[in-house]
Amino acid sequence: MALPRGRAWLVAVVATLAMSVSYVDRQVVAAIATSVRAALGIDAEHFGWLAGAFSLSYLVAAPIAGAVVDRIGARLGLVAAIVAWSAVSAAHAFAPTFAALFALRVVLGAAEAPSFPAAAQSVRRALPAGDRSAAFGLLFTGSSFGAAVAAPLAIWLDVHVGWRLAFLIASVVGMAWLPAWLLVTRSPDVREVLARPDPAELSARSGDTSVAAASGSSHLALFGDPAVLRALVLVLASAPGLMFMYVWLPQYLELGRALPKSRVAALVWIPALLADLGMVGFGLVASALERRAPVQRSHVPLVFLAASMEATLALVPRVADPLPAVLLLGVSAAGGGGLYTLLTSDMMTRVNPARVSMSGGLTAAAQSLIYVFLNPVVGRWIDRTHSFDSAMAMLGVMALPGALVWSLIPVRRPRFA
Repeated sequence: MALPRGRAWLVAVVATLAMSVSYVDRQVVAAIATSVRAALGIDAEHFGWLAGAFSLSYLVAAPIAGAVVDRIGARLGLVAAIVAWSAVSAAHAFAPTFAALFALRVVLGAAEAPSFPAAAQSVRRALPAGDRSAAFGLLFTGSSFGAAVAAPLAIWLDVHVGWRLAFLIASVVGMAWLPAWLLVTRSPDVREVLARPDPAELSARSGDTSVAAASGSSHLALFGDPAVLRALVLVLASAPGLMFMYVWLPQYLELGRALPKSRVAALVWIPALLADLGMVGFGLVASALERRAPVQRSHVPLVFLAASMEATLALVPRVADPLPAVLLLGVSAAGGGGLYTLLTSDMMTRVNPARVSMSGGLTAAAQSLIYVFLNPVVGRWIDRTHSFDSAMAMLGVMALPGALVWSLIPVRRPRFA
């Protein structure tokens, strides 16, 4: 069943807002890190472990959550997840020690794991092939938009009511999204699209082994699917640069650039906004190219352009004035966002639609894997060097070799529209 185009895009918009809500809740601790660290006696390395705790839990839970969402549908999956993670986010306000906060970050990572797989499934099932790259570009704006909202909001709350109430108030945002999702997905046609088994899945279940083998209908087969493999390669290469924006940027501006909290709040949203523009822009260009050809292209030039933009993170320490430095960091974020749009759209077109959420869960887990290992390393490096500069250079350049490897992995012609 095909949805009317307007209604399909409305589903995509509200699914994008779900991603925004998830990033508001997960980014509060990064935005007010200096206050949390001072109150609980946490150094930069231990803060890196806090960030890694969320990512480790997300890493383990995301593929499982994707498999579950493939079975129960995106509508129910998002409802259950957002209720759970909003409650856990509110509990951060009552953490008395580093250990308690660490445990809550672990639980929050597991609770938020269904967010991207369910949102990606919503876009894949609601929209036709020619609109999906643009829709995935929109979907990824949810993460950076959430980060852009979370940082100034959390800093303002930290200054005026304290860091504990900042956690509590921010958690309310999730519950405010829930009525909109239930309203947009209440009609029978939308509910059927978001919950029904995909025809390819029915074929595989009924014993059509040719479909099953060709599309990788087994969950384990996804790990060997070239489309998924090269998406994972590009995620591992591009995630480090975006990690800096999402996890370390507020501390970089406050500690590395010696800016007051008010100035940090005025600047920290800019890279996230530029990341949104990159996601949307690369998605629109990719969709325009796809409409001109019957088979989705790999968009290799777009991938290398986006990777080159992300690599400019290495140049940020050379810019003395804070505003131009933040703008250059935004160029890097726009490139990283563009990479996520391109790799996701390419992968989602090539994998079995019955495994969309599972494949999305794998790429989300790959991002988390980078965060698990790199955040403590970056934190320890900052503690030792008392500088963010070399860490930024290292994280920025990783996108370019990843793009090269991605382009060299052969993939089959897309089988699913």
